[in-house]
Amino acid sequence: MGVWRGTPSRVQSKKHSLLEAVINTAVGFVLSLAAVQWLFPLFGVRMTLSENLAATGIMTAISVARSYVLRRVFNYWHVRGIR
Repeated sequence: MGVWRGTPSRVQSKKHSLLEAVINTAVGFVLSLAAVQWLFPLFGVRMTLSENLAATGIMTAISVARSYVLRRVFNYWHVRGIR
């Protein structure tokens, strides 16, 4: 499969990359809160809601940064035709 070589104007903007990463992670945040409240007790791990919010918040910040950086790297490669 060949590399699509679009013009830079067709590449996702940094602002759009960040927006996509934040929305994607917000959905993950809500799912994670629910999953931890349901799943952890099955393994004997008990967390208060505030502990769950803190832990999930830290992981969410890491996830947003990771998603944004990876999106920008792939856009960089895309613009330059790097496979």
